Amino acid sequence: MTKTFLLLQLDSEGAPYSQVATVLEDLGFRPETEGYDFVYDWGRSASIAEALSFADRIQESLRGQRVNFRIESTED
Repeated sequence: MTKTFLLLQLDSEGAPYSQVATVLEDLGFRPETEGYDFVYDWGRSASIAEALSFADRIQESLRGQRVNFRIESTED
């Protein structure tokens, strides 16, 4: 199964963390405590094309909020 992890870097002049968290939770992410800020569990194996498309959705959802993020997808 594929999991996608996000590590965030927020700008002090950008959106509040709570607002960013709401956006990500609306995309299906949940808070994570093991070295990342959020995790998305696909519940199945995802293709590279699907993971890239999802990354585009994340970027679009966070546009204008002054948030940098690192994304990593892994297979269990």
